[in-house]
Amino acid sequence: MIQRITQLFPLWAVLFSLFAFFLPAPLAQLGDWIVPLLMLIMFGMGMTLTGEDFRRVGRQPLLIAVGTGLQFLIMPLAALLVAWLLAPTPEILIGLVIVGACPGGTASNVICYLARADVALSISITMVSTLVAVVATPFLVWFYLGETIPVPVVDMLVSLVQIVLVPVTAGTLLNSFFHARLTPVRQVFPLVSVLAIVFVIGIIVAANRDSIVAGGLLVMLAVMLHNAMGLGLGYSAARLLRLDRRRARTLAIEVGMQNSGLGVALATQHFSAAAALPGALFSIWHNLSGSFLAWWWATGKQE
Repeated sequence: MIQRITQLFPLWAVLFSLFAFFLPAPLAQLGDWIVPLLMLIMFGMGMTLTGEDFRRVGRQPLLIAVGTGLQFLIMPLAALLVAWLLAPTPEILIGLVIVGACPGGTASNVICYLARADVALSISITMVSTLVAVVATPFLVWFYLGETIPVPVVDMLVSLVQIVLVPVTAGTLLNSFFHARLTPVRQVFPLVSVLAIVFVIGIIVAANRDSIVAGGLLVMLAVMLHNAMGLGLGYSAARLLRLDRRRARTLAIEVGMQNSGLGVALATQHFSAAAALPGALFSIWHNLSGSFLAWWWATGKQE
């Protein structure tokens, strides 16, 4: 029963998103719940890992570097390609490039977990890409847009430590020392994670309902294409580099899912509300597309 409910999580994500869109009031005020819910998911994720998983990834620094490099190479270029195809306003182009120049976010770690990809590799790439973003994000925005923006590196690192590092470390330590005793609890956590991410998506939809309405079909199409290019090109590049399917899934998710919250903050602070629109819509769409992709892979579908 639990497995069946878990496997249908894309359906729950869509249904709850529709509920949040048409009745946003109950959820729009729950933005403070997002961080605790993500921490809960990360704790459950940690309970599936051991220290050896991270040591294994640490012995392959080139793989982390490749994943990070693909992210900062593919997504900004994909933003320009989408802009060339759809010819949006300059503000929307700015927003797409900023999102593309951002590092990976915690949502990618959650989707990797649900997709049964390499979670330790995903977390490692997210951490490294966030550190690299201190230089890469402002450089890429300057290179493609001719604008200089500062990146709030301290806030980003504090957020990563709080949302990812602490709960994942706690879960991993518990799993390492009490693996057998925690088996019943560990079996329930996939369902807990699904319910939590569905609720997070609902809160994001409710909080950004006005942006969805104002964005129109063109901006939504741009965001969907941008995300699809990141996922598809990330997976294809990984396979061309002869990585196995599990790691290719990981790189696809890391490349295609951005820290769009950072993109919204940077666009709002340094450009305009219109420039922040792609980031706001991206934060909704990449969770939905990632949920479908995770379901596709986790249920044994062929890529």
